[in-house]
Amino acid sequence: MDQNTVLYAFVSLIVLLISVLYAALVIWSPQSIITYSSEKKYRCRRSPNKPIPLPYIDDPATVDLSVIVPTYNETERLPKMLEPTIKHILSLPKRKTEILIVDDGSADGTAALALEYAKKNSEIEIRVITREKNSGKGGAVRHGMLHSRGKRLLMVDADGASRFEDLELLWVALDRVGGKSPDHAAIAVGSRAHLVKTEAVVKRSFVRNLLMYGFHTVLRVLGVGHIRDTQCGFKLFTRKAAQQIFPSQHLTTWIFDVEVLLLAKMLSIPVEEVPIEWHEVPGSKLNVVTDSLQMLRDLLILRANHLFGRWKVSQSTVKVVPS
Repeated sequence: MDQNTVLYAFVSLIVLLISVLYAALVIWSPQSIITYSSEKKYRCRRSPNKPIPLPYIDDPATVDLSVIVPTYNETERLPKMLEPTIKHILSLPKRKTEILIVDDGSADGTAALALEYAKKNSEIEIRVITREKNSGKGGAVRHGMLHSRGKRLLMVDADGASRFEDLELLWVALDRVGGKSPDHAAIAVGSRAHLVKTEAVVKRSFVRNLLMYGFHTVLRVLGVGHIRDTQCGFKLFTRKAAQQIFPSQHLTTWIFDVEVLLLAKMLSIPVEEVPIEWHEVPGSKLNVVTDSLQMLRDLLILRANHLFGRWKVSQSTVKVVPS
């Protein structure tokens, strides 16, 4: 076998390998996120039975703050989160605020419970959005972001693990990185990185801590290692940042935070990391081992799609289909 034949065989093998990997990427990548017509409406205290059309992120802001709460079977934990949240919001009457509770296909009456809170709180507008199918936390957050009215938009977990009053720390940080201007894109993210050496983390299982450090290593390889805590569910966006990021979000699983921060980096949007108070709340739906493996797979899919140019920041991924 001459040298040219060997070279041809080698090149053919490489081409075949790349083709197989690309085909696997196409198969494993999530499809475009579908938004059903019914999901573009909400219920509230004024209209508990007849859904009202939602605005879109490209519309002008009409309130100061939108609080987006993704929920899935949260009848037990949601009240403990909502009560201090509403109390803090009402303590700042000059800041016009809305709460969007996005029920991600719950089967335990979460939407009905949220609507009860909407009915009994006349001083603040609580909008309840019901998704037809469970798509994952990232899908619920994205949907809330795309249909909010706020000049600033806060995503916060339904379990109440973050102290809601720490919103003010994020608010100041957002001002510091240019968020005062309505035309400026900026993000402030709550961080638990300062808790790594505390008893709450040190006493966690060996497997959980091993996965945590391994995850951080992968993040550094992917290019978002500059954020010490990507997964804290307490993030504040300017409307401009939300307009630029969330239409281009593809992942709806637990790892969506990383995609959001990676998109911010690609768009040169400044991100300020802010230490906040946090405590672990029982009832987490995260399976440490299986979900960690899914996160690793999704991280590889995310990076590969950007490297191959399949996912672009500017492309729209919203599809609306009739109910």
